[in-house]
Amino acid sequence: MKYILTALIAMTLFISCSGNDNLQEQKTDYTKENDKEIVDYLAKNKLTAQKTASGLYYIINEAGTGKQPTSSSRVTVTYKGYYTSGTVFDKRTEPISFNLSEVITGWKEGIPFFKEGGSGVLLVPSHLGYGPYTQRGIPGGSVLVFDINLISVDK
Repeated sequence: MKYILTALIAMTLFISCSGNDNLQEQKTDYTKENDKEIVDYLAKNKLTAQKTASGLYYIINEAGTGKQPTSSSRVTVTYKGYYTSGTVFDKRTEPISFNLSEVITGWKEGIPFFKEGGSGVLLVPSHLGYGPYTQRGIPGGSVLVFDINLISVDK
């Protein structure tokens, strides 16, 4: 009985330790996949966008004529956030104000391309959004698309 118990304990330890070898590492770099997804989205929707060195894509629909924000400005916007599939995850039809220093990197970098009164689209790869981990209900590695209307800028 003593040998059977020892064998069961040894087998349990062996199985639990060897099980860790089968775990897949969490993918953390979606750069290539995100870029392809954005390029495919632009082609499918017949859109032309500018790409920044960081990988952010932006489209200016209306240039605007007012002040141009910096990455630390306080801005007021309305927006719609959705995935390339078209599924909406957030929408603000009432103006909302915030400091650009407090939002995702894609907004810090992208909103300063617009002037007050301007509008356009930001296509944000995950490394400029919420990264590789699910946050706020947004799946890790997601490309985020935002239709932005820049209402006002307080510098």
